[in-house]
Amino acid sequence: MPSIAAHIPSVPGSGIRRIYEIAAELDGVISLGVGEPDVPIAPHITAAATAAWERDDTNYNPNGGILPLRRAIVDKLAAENGIAAEVEQVWVTMGATQAVHLAMQLLLGAGDEVLIPDPGYTIFAMNARMLDAHPVPYSLTPERGFLPSIDELEALITPRTRLLIVNSPSNPLGAVFPREVLVELLAFARRHDLWILSDEVYERFVWGEPHLSLAALEAEASDSTGGAPRVFSVFSFSKTYAMTGIRVGYLVTPPGLAPTMRSMQEASISCVSMPNQYAALAAIQGEQSHVAVAATHYRANYAAAAEALTARGIHYLEPSGAFYLWVDVSHASNGDVAAWSEHLPLRERVAVAPGSAFGRLGEGWIRLCLAATESDLLAGIARLPGPGSD
Repeated sequence: MPSIAAHIPSVPGSGIRRIYEIAAELDGVISLGVGEPDVPIAPHITAAATAAWERDDTNYNPNGGILPLRRAIVDKLAAENGIAAEVEQVWVTMGATQAVHLAMQLLLGAGDEVLIPDPGYTIFAMNARMLDAHPVPYSLTPERGFLPSIDELEALITPRTRLLIVNSPSNPLGAVFPREVLVELLAFARRHDLWILSDEVYERFVWGEPHLSLAALEAEASDSTGGAPRVFSVFSFSKTYAMTGIRVGYLVTPPGLAPTMRSMQEASISCVSMPNQYAALAAIQGEQSHVAVAATHYRANYAAAAEALTARGIHYLEPSGAFYLWVDVSHASNGDVAAWSEHLPLRERVAVAPGSAFGRLGEGWIRLCLAATESDLLAGIARLPGPGSD
């Protein structure tokens, strides 16, 4: 039989999904590995999707999404993110996952290099490999507060570098990049004429300073420098509104790309399901108190988890955003946290995401999802080995 494309075997598997699949075959496993909100979807969102089905709004729709949703996103971007976008810049996608892939597909060719965070979300490296491009990790380390080093980024630049990926709030770290770091990253990208892909999926879950969108900071800088837009922004309804399985996100592009984007969307998914888009429209236009309740719940879970981990002498990173906890288990994982995490559901009936799934620098760490019931979260933490335990 013919062979598959030569570069496809280099696409890494998802270490997160590997644990998920192991846990799914077992009974009584506490799931703290997958980023799945434990709060229910708001009734007005469900009602909007149901109404679309009942009136048979189930046809093809424009590649970029239904116009009411795109207009609502434009209004949201202006009011909440400080981004002045036109409808033609907003592309409704099948979750943020497709938005990331669509942008990388547009910007990267075979052999091109993309700077990705390490630790960073798994699909950054996976997408690069799928496109026969090369992911080049830049480090986020405890010594620097899990913030990037511009000096290190400068040293990683080659003639093939095309794209810088920024993820704030970070999955898996929960780190939030302050304004001065984001401004430095913009200046770095301008110096080297790079595109930027800004993953802002966890924008509504920050614990301190308000979320800052790179495209808004870019517009501020352009007022004085006159530089051309280079930021692609990725957002999602999945985490904010507990709509993970509904699969609606959106990509915001620089202006002038509508014809190209239309062709790319047509060739990949054609369009997103209309009932799902009406659910997203209800989410973005409806009351938002349930989002605030979810954020309070996640933060309270962090406080409870932090107390439990501290009492057991287990080190962790204090997050500034998202709903994860980055926990150091190097005292127990023996230099192979992936294998250790695979055995954890079998031994202790608790599932976690191995840090190495997010990059080389994740070795010895795990990601715990705080979007769980407090009782499950504390029971799962109680099953982790502490320093000095067998």
